[in-house]
Amino acid sequence: MSGPPPAFARAGYQVVASLTATSPEAAAEGAARAALSACGRAPWVLQAFTPDTPRGNALAPFAESLEAAVAARLPSARRVEDAQRAREAGAMLVSLCVAPDGVTVVGAVSAREAVSLAPGGRRRMRRASDAPSRAAMKLEEALDGLAFEPGRGDVCADLGAAPGGWTQRLVSRGAKVVAVDPARLMPELTGHARVKHVQESAFSYAPDEPVDWLFCDMAWRPLEVAQLLAKWGRRGWAQHLVANIKLPMKDKNPILLRVRHTLTQEGGWEGLTVRQLYHDRDEVTVTAHKLK
Repeated sequence: MSGPPPAFARAGYQVVASLTATSPEAAAEGAARAALSACGRAPWVLQAFTPDTPRGNALAPFAESLEAAVAARLPSARRVEDAQRAREAGAMLVSLCVAPDGVTVVGAVSAREAVSLAPGGRRRMRRASDAPSRAAMKLEEALDGLAFEPGRGDVCADLGAAPGGWTQRLVSRGAKVVAVDPARLMPELTGHARVKHVQESAFSYAPDEPVDWLFCDMAWRPLEVAQLLAKWGRRGWAQHLVANIKLPMKDKNPILLRVRHTLTQEGGWEGLTVRQLYHDRDEVTVTAHKLK
């Protein structure tokens, strides 16, 4: 696939077969033949999913059993158990989309080119019991898609941090966080040894020294947020970027084009990804980095 992946696509595959088998055995046989044809001699990883609709979700038990039946018919020596390792192994990602009315679509894509490694692109994250909002799930999903994540010893800036959902998750990983927001943080973060709360606007804040990671999840106009993130990139204030950009109800694509341009051309951010993740709503998550 040439160019950046579509921002609003959960997943993408080349369809190799569309089956309307009359029995589970026939569906498994047909799907296995299609998978073998798509994989050739390459390693493979198999996933089954259903459309994210009430009718589709009701088929989840059948999808699970079909995945097991198809896997049993494929060469086990070339099987990659963990989808996260599929890219390293150069494996083919074979997907079984089990749809209503007895339809099963078999798709395949190189794991190295896959938009998402989650089945159907639906990467569900559990909300921690102590999380102040669902925002933490967006961060967890964004970090899950990166090759590495902030950890012990890393310094993070969290712009628009209050009430502290992202800061909380970063601290749980061992990172140090500069939380920037005029509003108060949740009580457990107040006075935390690895949290420095700077009570001022993210737009006026300047770090004393560069940080490892820049995080931002502010309910603010998208182009102004993009300009703020571009300033951090242009001035070399951070090495890695993870941010959530809110979008208008209409004309989302023109705004995204301007956000991309601002971050790359004005901010110098590299390796930019822009995707609407499973836990995003009218927003997208961007990631990027700056090479030293």
